Amino acid sequence: MRGAGGGANLLALRSHNTALVLDLLRTAGTEGISRLELAERTGLTPQAVSKITARLREEGLAAEAGRRASTGGKPRTVLRLVPEAGHAVGVHLDRDELRAVLADLYGTVVARRHAALDLGAGAEAVLGRVAAVVGELGAEAAEAAGAAGAARTAGAAGAAGGRSLLGVGVALPGPLDHRRGVLHRVTGFPEWDGFPLRDTLAERLGGVPVVVDKDTNAVALGLAVGGEGGSFAYLHLGTGLGAGLVVGGSVHRGPRTGAGEFGHQVVQLDGPPCGCGDRGCVEALCLAAVARGETGEAARVLGTGAANLVGLLDIDRVLVGGRTVEGAPGVFLGGVRGVLEARARRTGEECVGVGLVSGESRVAEGAAQLVLAPVFGQDG
Repeated sequence: MRGAGGGANLLALRSHNTALVLDLLRTAGTEGISRLELAERTGLTPQAVSKITARLREEGLAAEAGRRASTGGKPRTVLRLVPEAGHAVGVHLDRDELRAVLADLYGTVVARRHAALDLGAGAEAVLGRVAAVVGELGAEAAEAAGAAGAARTAGAAGAAGGRSLLGVGVALPGPLDHRRGVLHRVTGFPEWDGFPLRDTLAERLGGVPVVVDKDTNAVALGLAVGGEGGSFAYLHLGTGLGAGLVVGGSVHRGPRTGAGEFGHQVVQLDGPPCGCGDRGCVEALCLAAVARGETGEAARVLGTGAANLVGLLDIDRVLVGGRTVEGAPGVFLGGVRGVLEARARRTGEECVGVGLVSGESRVAEGAAQLVLAPVFGQDG
């Protein structure tokens, strides 16, 4: 990590080292971890660890968790993460509803919001609704952080209260530019094409950091952070269809952050028109089958798309979720698994696993991880 002049980029290094320490504090849980253990596991010097932990305590992010018997000398003081000292808001903007969560530093959801939403009502109406919900949840975050600080010291209370809301993650249907936070032509809502959602919302929120990503990527990140290992695809079937891809433990977005537009792969050249302008897309076929009440056919089409992904990416596992899937989870799991098993018999390969991702707030929870994961040095 060298700059143009050959010296170390101290700001980046400090951020990286702090993330290492924070991640170990988080995984240690309420039992805590000593400074010596932090030094051993991070490879940092004891002096560096002491400086980092002192700063984290000043900011209210870490606190003493008692003492642990030592093999020699005085007992070691152990430190723990203070989960309520920082929060993230995760927002899921679907075509017809808004779901939002407030998550602490552990990723635990401490508050929720749900409301009807018309994504076609225009940017002013949609952003106004989002800002109102974020304001409500931000007030709860400040209250929780203030209470946590009051239980320690007045100085820590001020620091914790001032940084309680770390940022807002917004997840919605793609395609979009994750790096710039700019939307592309959302299927069915062309008026959003080119809209700078990240910067506009951040300005609306008074400078609170905002991260924007696809709904499928948000869930995929949440799964990876939560312990789902290996390479996998998360297929989300709700009001639309998309995929979140995790390859080698990291969310794969591609060089233009457009990876995962799974719903618009053509599987029937003379198929029905799709809202994207093409014909015979997996999304169009799936949603049409669902509308006809032919859930089994929708599951078979979804499985066909999943088999294409398995053959293309050689992933370990396929996970399915979303509002439509949760309406008939057994049918969709069985249908997708059946297509993948048939493919495995043809190729002689081992069939990849298929699993269900349930929970109506999974996208919003994943959106919160867009903010939280980088704090702990994980892919955001």
